[in-house]
Amino acid sequence: MRTTALALLCATLVLAACGTEQSATDPEGSEETVPSSESPEPSAGSGSPVVEQAMADLARRLDVAADEIAVDSEEAVTWNDGSLGCAEKGMMYTQALVEGSRIVLSVDGTTYEYHSGGNRAPFLCPKPTQ
Repeated sequence: MRTTALALLCATLVLAACGTEQSATDPEGSEETVPSSESPEPSAGSGSPVVEQAMADLARRLDVAADEIAVDSEEAVTWNDGSLGCAEKGMMYTQALVEGSRIVLSVDGTTYEYHSGGNRAPFLCPKPTQ
């Protein structure tokens, strides 16, 4: 019985360590997922995981197909602090440089800026401060 319980515990720990997603919360409080095996930094081209996540989020928000969304730009950014360039009044942020990305998407002539960094999934930043 004890050996079976120990084996089950070990298997559970191994499976938990092999998990493929971790969660991060966007400013509106809804959950986003970031593949833990992928870096939150964008790779070259619009097919990077971070850009795909931003496009999927915007498509959901606007109720449009992903192919209606244009990727205007994607760049690696070093944010000045934990606000990731999207500081809100009354909030306090870690005072450390954070590597991340800025993604600018557009739909029907309207642009939308997404920021990401650290372990945080890309999130819509309606009023960028950086």
